[in-house]
Amino acid sequence: MILRRDIFQAIADPTRRSILALLASQTITAGAIADQFDGARSTISKHIQILTECGLVESNQQGREIYYQIKIEKMKEIDLWLDQILKIWENRFDNLDTYLEKIQKNKR
Repeated sequence: MILRRDIFQAIADPTRRSILALLASQTITAGAIADQFDGARSTISKHIQILTECGLVESNQQGREIYYQIKIEKMKEIDLWLDQILKIWENRFDNLDTYLEKIQKNKR
């Protein structure tokens, strides 16, 4: 059984978020990804490995090169979670608005 990393832990790192942003616009090799960062190639490779393990990135071999691309369907999990949180907060703000309106009416 392969244990997958949690996608929220993966996106918690700013370098991995930058890699995802890069892959959102293009499919490229690990070397091309590493060229975009100041860190060691081995460090960037580890970030790519983590993103792959959690299912946010997939690799495709073409000849001797391995190309990486973002998996949009997995990114939707993040979007759904954020949408749930947004709805909770919108409800809280609506309740606050209602309460403030009630206070204002009572002052008149």
